[in-house]
Amino acid sequence: MRRLCGTVLAMEAVVVALCIVPAMALEHVRGGVAGGIGGGIAIVAILLAGFVGRPKMGWALIAGSLLQLIVIAAGVVLPVMYALGIIFAALWATGIWLARKWDASGTGSVTSA
Repeated sequence: MRRLCGTVLAMEAVVVALCIVPAMALEHVRGGVAGGIGGGIAIVAILLAGFVGRPKMGWALIAGSLLQLIVIAAGVVLPVMYALGIIFAALWATGIWLARKWDASGTGSVTSA
């Protein structure tokens, strides 16, 4: 779960950070607003990527799910974030589902032959 969900959050941070400049140029949002919102979301995503999947860090999955809602809500600043937020929310939900399926099958640990 750690690798899959952490990768989703890391890629989401990159995409959100790359949306800062278009938000300023295309939507006439002030640089401070775009940088604050986009930078804040990107930093939180990077921090959560480090916590997700670690023992006793179940709260990181809940925080990551809330982050997905915040990214969708960022569509107010840049409308394309609605679509990107939905895509990343779907990837996030799929990552959690696949990780839990993998763990339930008992093949979650790697063994050497």
